[in-house]
Amino acid sequence: MPKILTLRPPQLPMLEFLKEHERCALWAGMGIGKSSATLFLLVLLKLLGKIGDAPTLVIGPMRVARDTWPEEAAKWAQFSHLVITPLTGCDEAERIRRLRRRSDIFTISYELLPWLVDYYMERWPFRQVVADESDRLKGFRMSKGGKRAHSIGRVAHTLVKRWINLTGTPAANGYLDLWGQTWFLDRGYRLGLTYSAYKDRWFRTNEYTGKTELMPFSQQQINELLKDICLTVDPKDYFDLHEPIVTPVVVHLPKPARKIYRELEKDLFSKLATGEKIEVFNKAAMTNKCLQLANGAVYTDYPKWQGIHDEKIEALQSIEAESNAPLLVAYSFKSDVARLKSAFPKAVDLSTSGGTAAFRAGDAAIGLAHPKSMGHGIDGLQHVTNILVRFGHSWPPGERRQMLERIGPMRQFQAGLDRAVLVYDIIADNTLDEEVIESHTTKCGIERALLNAMKRRG
Repeated sequence: MPKILTLRPPQLPMLEFLKEHERCALWAGMGIGKSSATLFLLVLLKLLGKIGDAPTLVIGPMRVARDTWPEEAAKWAQFSHLVITPLTGCDEAERIRRLRRRSDIFTISYELLPWLVDYYMERWPFRQVVADESDRLKGFRMSKGGKRAHSIGRVAHTLVKRWINLTGTPAANGYLDLWGQTWFLDRGYRLGLTYSAYKDRWFRTNEYTGKTELMPFSQQQINELLKDICLTVDPKDYFDLHEPIVTPVVVHLPKPARKIYRELEKDLFSKLATGEKIEVFNKAAMTNKCLQLANGAVYTDYPKWQGIHDEKIEALQSIEAESNAPLLVAYSFKSDVARLKSAFPKAVDLSTSGGTAAFRAGDAAIGLAHPKSMGHGIDGLQHVTNILVRFGHSWPPGERRQMLERIGPMRQFQAGLDRAVLVYDIIADNTLDEEVIESHTTKCGIERALLNAMKRRG
């Protein structure tokens, strides 16, 4: 039987804010109750006569659209009357059949937005839209840019009355991420009618690095412009959460591996002891090869790879020996998985349903996962472990953060477990590992300042 939902303290300001703002953004991390608060809002607005019979569209990544929203509604008695129809995970003919059903909420993945808009156009029936993980809309650039965001932009203001952006990472890569998401709220009123206008007003190009940077006055100005339509809800303001304890574990490349690494950096070419050649033709490919090598293997001719060193594997063996719980291990490349499974026979791959089930049941000492696959919809891991080991490091900060939040402080709190989350970053010294970590630290600091600016005080 579904339980009766009693809104928790952080959900009360969420509900009030969403009720008072027809087009707004709610910035809150995983596990704090964004989805159930939004469902509560939709039911409340219906009872108050604020929205009619038009269905609501929820957009999200595939797993979120297919599983998370229907499952969230099924948990609570107040939502038992809602009919929620996923349009993801089926072919076009089935999608059309489902669209003809009477439903309160339809859910769809971002990938299918162009199809949905083309199917309806001026007949667009959705007067309320919820964009879950709305940072996926950052690629919107008016006539240029992401096809998915551009397609929904055609109807976002002319045919949609109420629009809600939900995300915990509004600016994972910096303030440039904000314009595309915000356009769906105000059509460019606050940050500029075009992306170019936004960049020209608040950013400059660093003449030494070539990177686009905020001008000194920009951060405060942008924060002030967004404050009336954005709300941050931070679980730390409501619950006694332990901060993750992050421990760097530094390893040193053996001389042969260091020689290959330096040659790749300098010449974009190296020759292995086996005689196999590694050659790359641009900086991006070189970066990828260097990260592979830092982990201990390098692709010679994909999918063929060659092991180079085991320094990180040995570090992981030490961490495992000293741990009193199974380990959630983040990898970057398929070669990592093969090597880790060979070194740790009890490791399972969480990209498979069997591997996930075994890890959740406590039958595996190590769960291997790529950060890209660890978004919404992956739950239950907090009951098994409080230890995350990053064997490999990748650039997208949002993915990195989402993986931590699978077993993070809020998840531990929800599970009734009074224990800190332990994070071990295995880092090959004097490699791109260090640059990736530094990049995440910088971007995390910028985004944290933005989130804090959108809190309501008092």
